[in-house]
Amino acid sequence: MQGEDTDRHGIRMDVYLDEEDGELFDLEPDNNSGTKDVAALPKRARFYHAKLDAGSLRSGEEYGVLRNVYVIFITTYDPFGAARMVYTIKNSCVEMPELPYEDGARTIFLYTKGTEGNPPEDLRELLYYMEHTSEENAKTEDLQRLHEMVTAVKRDRKVGLTYMKSFEIEQRIRREGFDEGITQGITKGKIDSILDLLGDLGDIPSSLKEQITTQKDETILRAWHKLAAKAESIDEFLSSMES
Repeated sequence: MQGEDTDRHGIRMDVYLDEEDGELFDLEPDNNSGTKDVAALPKRARFYHAKLDAGSLRSGEEYGVLRNVYVIFITTYDPFGAARMVYTIKNSCVEMPELPYEDGARTIFLYTKGTEGNPPEDLRELLYYMEHTSEENAKTEDLQRLHEMVTAVKRDRKVGLTYMKSFEIEQRIRREGFDEGITQGITKGKIDSILDLLGDLGDIPSSLKEQITTQKDETILRAWHKLAAKAESIDEFLSSMES
């Protein structure tokens, strides 16, 4: 997608997925590991979000209809130096990090060689394939289909577009290998936030910590996060959970 004005800066999205009035995804494979390039990543992501938002809101429409947007960078270098495979970034209130604030924007950095955060095997295989794209590295059925699409794109653009459309409709790429890792990263962030809030109230019983860290339902985690933000003690939190 290029800038509307030739005097303005445009962007070229490597993969753009439109969930048909649902979420928008922009995937950006990136190996620009220069110091200035890495430092500019957050502002680059900010610009991409702005362009996507501007393109998805028609004149006269209410801001409430803005789509949820995910800008996903797939990098061969560690953008933040923590060795994580998944870094999920969202806006929050500086003064009250626990304050619920949802603007529908996410920036996700997927580091192909990351090891921290227990990344799922499907995500590992997908990112390895994306860095080392070859038939022998397409080890799963989904990756084999993806490899067919990549091969078709390289061979014939028209045929490639047919493959891409079919692959998007049938599989919804975001629900494949990397989506599990993305979801895991978001869930892990919510769990960490709950534990941080409770940690300020005192020692967290091991049984409670296990209950929180093994919870996968985001609706429940959101409710627990609100309870943890309001609770004045661990006992009060436990009582609220059980009520």
